[in-house]
Parts: sequence; structure tokens; C-alpha cells
Amino acid sequence: MELNVTTLDGKSAGSVKLSDEIFGLEPRVDLIQRVVNWQLAKRQAGTHKTKGRAEVWRTGKKMYKQKGTGGARHGSARVPQFRGGGRAFGPVVRSHAYDLPKKIRALGLKHALSAKAKDGGLVVLDNAELTDGKTKALLGHFSSLEITNALIIDGAEVNTGFAAAARNIPHIDVLPVQGINVYDILRRQKLVLTKAAVDALEARFK
Repeated sequence: MELNVTTLDGKSAGSVKLSDEIFGLEPRVDLIQRVVNWQLAKRQAGTHKTKGRAEVWRTGKKMYKQKGTGGARHGSARVPQFRGGGRAFGPVVRSHAYDLPKKIRALGLKHALSAKAKDGGLVVLDNAELTDGKTKALLGHFSSLEITNALIIDGAEVNTGFAAAARNIPHIDVLPVQGINVYDILRRQKLVLTKAAVDALEARFK
């Protein structure tokens, strides 16, 4: 497929041919969902914790004699049945991450890119460079390109001035091509790729 290339000023800068193996697939929701779930599980903190009966500081003395009270038999006051006792089967500190095959991750990224291309949410820029790093100037460029909510992917390194200018703009994320991921692609309305990012992606999936 072929897509027009624009500059930050909104002017035409030719066109670029995109690989159908990366940007021309029929998006599969199940693959994309698997990768998103894997990403969210991996970044979950897993720091939730409650105390079990072995961790509660409370007397271990038998509450009352075993027989003759007419009540149920109890020993420790640390058991979950009593207020102040430990929690039964409570959450513990752990990692929620699990493995996902590399082929599935790569395929999920291809399908997310294809989904953006199919929906018309893919924009290709000639380059993403700003010399002064002023947010006001970048907002003017975004206004001409009709960009309000976007993930911007540059080459191996993001231009310092561009990154500084975009830092204060809400709903705008700027990443190098190594950081491109399915979740960030889907959470923004538009995906903006520079020509360097397109070349790097095609080389990665070649």
C-alpha cells in the first residue's frame, strides 16, 4: 500500500510504499487482545498484600477450654474467623507476568499497525525535528496536521527539541521505534510514523 508523506508544516513530501505484510493484514482482534493482556499483566505491580494467621501478632493461648462451654471448639485467636485474625487466602506479593511467544508478540504488533492503517489513523511524517523545542510551535504544527490524540514514533533516537516540546501536550506520546507497542498504538486515535520509523519497522520484520 502507498501512503502520502507530509511535513510538520502540513505540506506534501512525496509518498512512501508500505509493506502489505506489516500494514496490509486483516486485523485479528484475538491476537491483539492477547498481546494487550500480556502487556498489562507484565506491568502490574503485584504489591498487594494481607497478613495470614502466621503473620498476625496475637496471643496463641487457647481461648477457652475445649469442652463444657456449649460453643464451638477454638484454639488460636489468630484464625480468620475472628476479628483481628489473619486473612484466609489473601493476596500476596507476586509477579503477574507470564510468557508469550515472540512470534505472537510480533504478529500482534503487525495486526495493530494494520488496524491503524485500515481505519485511516496512520500518518507518515518526513521527520519529527524541532530546533527550539517550544510547545506552542509544535501545537501549531499539530493543528495544521489535525493531530490532537496521537502516538508519535521516531527512528532509533527521538529529536531532543521535539520530545521537549511534546512533553507538556496532553494525549501525545513520543517514543523511539524500539518502544513501539500494541497497547500504546491502540490507546491513541492516530499513529504517526516518521520515514525513519517506517524503514526501521520494515527492517525489523523482514
